[in-house]
Formats: sequence, structure tokens, C-alpha cells
Amino acid sequence: MKVAIVDDELHMRQSISQWLALSGYDTETFASAREALATVGQGYPGVVLSDIRMPEMDGMSFLKRLMHLDSALPVILITGHGDVPMAVEAMRLGAYDFLEKPFDPDRMTEIVQKAGQARKMALENRALRNDLSSGDAAMRRLIGTSSVMTQLREDIVNVGQADGHVMIEGETGTGKTLVARALHAVGSRAGKPLVQVFCSRDDEAGQIALLFGATPEEADTSAMAEARGGVLL
Repeated sequence: MKVAIVDDELHMRQSISQWLALSGYDTETFASAREALATVGQGYPGVVLSDIRMPEMDGMSFLKRLMHLDSALPVILITGHGDVPMAVEAMRLGAYDFLEKPFDPDRMTEIVQKAGQARKMALENRALRNDLSSGDAAMRRLIGTSSVMTQLREDIVNVGQADGHVMIEGETGTGKTLVARALHAVGSRAGKPLVQVFCSRDDEAGQIALLFGATPEEADTSAMAEARGGVLL
């Protein structure tokens, strides 16, 4: 994950860069917002850490430009003690967070880490949406160009972002499992397991054992445990 560090003070740029590099980040530094805009833009694979008080283009103007280019880009602003109201306004405009000088380097790393995770998820979801629009492996099997199928694909993208239970209804052979797999592919759990359990068996005790484990000792090998953090179908 990249971190673009924007500050007109050389010492500050170098200090932040060295600290984040020790935490494993790929840092790049810029002496001005205009210089950074030549590199940072839509699809940038990382986050931006920028001072607010800079000559030519200040951090607020820089933030507005970045939000126009990519509203999902996490921008963390560095403020002086008297700039906190400005930082609050920046949050309203779309900044991810802000750091008030002097700040704890560990706190900075923590914010950058969270911002990086948010950026990673945003880029993955964007890629999945692009794949779905062009027809990825999961969606290519949901064939059809009718308005109903087009709406179904749009619904899958939208519902896939929801953090809740989803019930898929349909006759046998209509593609419920395909829809479930597509929902998994576009959701936040895409990198986690998708575990499918067939509930057609008449043996209630066996079904419960499959889902939860027959004994407490077997709970860790149950379908619920296997799907932890992912999706149980």
C-alpha cells in the first residue's frame, strides 16, 4: 500500500516517510500539492497524508481536487493547533481523518493502516463492479440482456454491499446458487469462505451436527466455523 506524503517542509516529509517505511509502507514524498497531483489521482493504490498549511495550493484546495478525482481516496490532513476548526471542515468535505501537531507517530501509523484497509476494500469493490459490468466469471453465467436480468445484476451489486442476511427465492434450476456466488463476489466478504450447506436431508440431528458440530469438540470443524467471517449459503 502506497502513502503519498505532501508537505512543503523537507524535514517533516522525511520524518513521516522514514517512520511509515519502518512499518512496511511504500512511501513517496511531494513538496507541493501541485507536484502530488501529477501522480496521485483516480485509482491511486494508497492513501494521502498532507499538511494543510502549504504555499500555492493549501491542503483544503488539494483535498477538494482529490475528492473531485476520486471521492473514495482516503486523505489524512496534518494540522497545527489553531487549525482544528479547518480540519473539521475538511472532514465535512471528505477527508478521512486529521492529525494535530505535534502528533504521536504510532497514532499516525494506526490511522494510515485503517485508511489503507478502507482504500484496499474500495479498490477491490470498484474492480468487482467493473468486472460485473463487463461480465466476470460469476456474472457471465447469469446470461440475458432483458430488463429483468439487467436489474438483477444491478441488484446483486447493490445488495452485495449490505452487511446482513439475504434470502434468495426461486424455482429449482433458476440460478439461486449463481446469484449467491455473485453476491459473495461483490461483497466485503469476497476474500473469505463461501460455504454451501444443503438442507434437504430429513435427519434433523445430522443437519444440526453439520451446521454446528455434533459435540462442543467438533464445533471448530462445523460449517458455521468454516464460514466464519465469510458467507454461509
